Amino acid sequence: MRFVDEVPERGQYDVLVAGGGVAGAAAAVAAARAGKKVLLLEKAQKLGGLATLGLINLFVSMCNGRGKQIIFGMAEEFLRLSIAHGYGEVPKDFVNGRIPEEKLASYAAAGQLPPRYLTRFSPEIFALELTALCAKWGVDLRFDALLTRVKMDEEAGQRTVRGVVVEEKSGPAYYGAKMFVDATGDGDLLLRAGVPTAVRGNFHTYMGLSLTLESCARAAKTGNIGAATGYFAAGEATLYGEKHPAGLPLYDGTSADEVNRYLLQNQLEMLEKLKQTDRLARDVVTLPGMPQFRTTRRIEGDYVLQESDAYRHFDDSVAAICDFDRRDYLFEVPRRTLVRGGWANLVTAGRSAAGEGYAWDVLRVIPPAILTGQAAGLLCCKALDEGRPVHQTDIRALQRELERQNVLLHFDDADVPRGSRDLHEHND
Repeated sequence: MRFVDEVPERGQYDVLVAGGGVAGAAAAVAAARAGKKVLLLEKAQKLGGLATLGLINLFVSMCNGRGKQIIFGMAEEFLRLSIAHGYGEVPKDFVNGRIPEEKLASYAAAGQLPPRYLTRFSPEIFALELTALCAKWGVDLRFDALLTRVKMDEEAGQRTVRGVVVEEKSGPAYYGAKMFVDATGDGDLLLRAGVPTAVRGNFHTYMGLSLTLESCARAAKTGNIGAATGYFAAGEATLYGEKHPAGLPLYDGTSADEVNRYLLQNQLEMLEKLKQTDRLARDVVTLPGMPQFRTTRRIEGDYVLQESDAYRHFDDSVAAICDFDRRDYLFEVPRRTLVRGGWANLVTAGRSAAGEGYAWDVLRVIPPAILTGQAAGLLCCKALDEGRPVHQTDIRALQRELERQNVLLHFDDADVPRGSRDLHEHND
């Protein structure tokens, strides 16, 4: 069966960002602040991706676990934005990016670890804040816009994306651009542009936001509305696969059949669990508006970050990041994890950056996703200004701009735990 339809052209842009999660929002705003004409496409009806639609409303730790903040830049800006008009706060011990030495000493004397730099936030309010931020900087936002096709050219060994077709309420529409960022989270633009990608299965995890009589009483007592909501789970598998049902195949979130298997199984399971509780003592306030997959499809970048790259410096680093789960583990993110040689004007960011195994998990969470989005947006601007492919731009110029925007590029070797320094005797 073959259909032929007219696809009207709706606009031409300097930078087109596909996907309005935190990485896509960061890329779009970064490019707009640099004076570029930017289009941000989002298939849902609000921004934020997993952080808002997915109800993963936690800025995970942005410090090294010893009282020193590692992640700054737009990740810090977005964290502050997420709690500006909603609940949540960071530990008050942190002053200008670190816990003072005397306070650290008091924790050590008490045999305690210092708090980590993180916060919960209202997912709905954060989504509204992201929309306002994009509007403030003149980003052209298109909600309810599903990417379906990609127009490509190839010349002298370089493939170039010319535009994309999206399905909107009024029908198919074509948007052209000079530079493209895939921040879909699933590598949808990468795949359609022919970029080599890798996929990974997902554990059985599904959580909705809930209210209970007990949590409402706690909120009233503390005067903090954030205490009213919690999670009610169907699948309860952890990051490491604990509690994943024996014999249940992992979910490949890159196909329609797998997405529907995940949703059907989890929603039916959640209902059965709810039936076992007091119907008047609790409620599920919100189900996730998207699958809560951690990792689906990512770029086979010019470099794929490995767990063994902890404490390794990269000459083309675009951000230093920390492990959200383990204290002391520090990484740098090379530009090469966001690009693939041979594709002149396509960058990725967020969950689809190139990481292997646990390194993929370190890369994909909210703060690093925002930093890779910021880097991707600025990289597109540099490629436009220099007239070069994204993987051949002046890395020093990009790094200078990232540093100007308060991004830490290289962690301090003094923060590397003793005994770990000899893991990597060279810089790459």
